[in-house]
Amino acid sequence: MGSGAVQKQSAHRDTSHDCRSCLECSRDNGCVRCPERLFLYLQRDGMSHHGTCLHACPPAHFGQRGKDINRCMRCRSLDCEHCFDREFCTKCKPGFKMSNGKCVTHCPTGTYAHQTDCLEDGLLAPLGEWSEWSACLREGVTCGFRWGKQTRTRIDGPSGRTPEEKAASLCPSHSETQKCRMKKKCPTDDEEEHGSLLWFSLLLPENFQGLTEDFVACSTGNLATCLTDC
Repeated sequence: MGSGAVQKQSAHRDTSHDCRSCLECSRDNGCVRCPERLFLYLQRDGMSHHGTCLHACPPAHFGQRGKDINRCMRCRSLDCEHCFDREFCTKCKPGFKMSNGKCVTHCPTGTYAHQTDCLEDGLLAPLGEWSEWSACLREGVTCGFRWGKQTRTRIDGPSGRTPEEKAASLCPSHSETQKCRMKKKCPTDDEEEHGSLLWFSLLLPENFQGLTEDFVACSTGNLATCLTDC
């Protein structure tokens, strides 16, 4: 290209709004070369194309980076508003649902409509009832701290919910954790032994209730021996 042509293009680039972001610009076709990080978008203008350098491609197009130039390429589907590449749609135009990268008017069998997407029925299997809360623990113990944590869980339950119920629990929780108050003081060995004997005394038949105090007194021996001696 002669120096006169380059100067002509440079002069046009300085005066044209469309050429401000171009590295090279044509009077008839706009941008023909863009800076490294921008995309060249060619828009049909009658029988020709007019080029513009953009940071992001317009709707129904995707950015394709190349060795020498980055281009805005059109999505194949006319129903696609945004696409990852020519074939895979990531957002459909109003009135369509997205199903596995395609834009459809009705969700296929085994899926149901949720907002702008078709979701697989198995993804939202209903969950069962919550279990009881676990023991209040901290660092593996049930006492010695003011606060601990306890958890509860639930597992997948049978299917059969309506699409509205499934949509309402799109991301259901399988476990929950909450803060709980602990016994700050842990029982001593003597307190634990006394508590065990008291618990056992409650299990004795009525005719042995009178032996409870003596049983506690001689609790260090064998149970049968203790009952015989007391």
